[in-house]
Amino acid sequence: MISWCRLRAGNFAAEIEGPKLLLHQETDSRQPARLGTLPSVLLRGRLNEERSMSMNSPAVTSPFATDQVPVLELTESALVTVLEIRGAEPEPELLGLRVEITGSSGSEYVYDLSFDELSEAAADDLIIDGVVQVIIPAKTVDRLRGSVLDLPRNAAQGGLVIRNPNRPNPLAGVELRLEGSVAERVEQLLVGVVNPSLEAHGGFATLVGVDEENNVYITMGGGCQGCSMSRLTLTEGIQRSIKDAIEEVDQVIDATDHSAGENPFYTA
Repeated sequence: MISWCRLRAGNFAAEIEGPKLLLHQETDSRQPARLGTLPSVLLRGRLNEERSMSMNSPAVTSPFATDQVPVLELTESALVTVLEIRGAEPEPELLGLRVEITGSSGSEYVYDLSFDELSEAAADDLIIDGVVQVIIPAKTVDRLRGSVLDLPRNAAQGGLVIRNPNRPNPLAGVELRLEGSVAERVEQLLVGVVNPSLEAHGGFATLVGVDEENNVYITMGGGCQGCSMSRLTLTEGIQRSIKDAIEEVDQVIDATDHSAGENPFYTA
């Protein structure tokens, strides 16, 4: 019989009620041990802080890497936690840590982490060798590439964090009906698509203007102003959304004053 392990963080859902890793016995022996199904921001900690790729813990680099960039690394502290949880399972040496992106929520991916039997891995799964073998489904590989599994910087938060430099396409599955000038369409896109994603993390983007060359100037407010990851948010999220939706746009330029304070909430 294999027990379940659910990562509980915050008040996200019925399974997630406290900042601790809890073990639960289940009667169905076919079920793997699970660390949880959570958005990355709940795996755990404030989005902007946990998305920083500057690590306090050295990463345990997998010897398996494609395209010169490892798909996933585990820090030493995360490895210790994973080993402790896996060690409570029957025949832990037969289990691998499965990491899968199951969808997206706004501008974040949703992850499922579980312990699965290595013998049950699909033929096209990526198996990363190491102290703990990691199983990554083929459809997850490119979206996870360059990620790090770690503990949150605030130990009181508990759980694990995935720091992923990649972002889902915010326009995927969205039917857009943009009308008017370039500036009007950019404004419609910010209001209808971009800002609803940023609002979940206390941020927003505001259109400043569009010049004769169709360069778009925006400012980033709330949690985005002064954030060390704001440039990544701009280039990987906002810029991609605007240029994909409005083909006339040449560049998207950040006109924000990011030096305005440590906690610079403001309105433009």
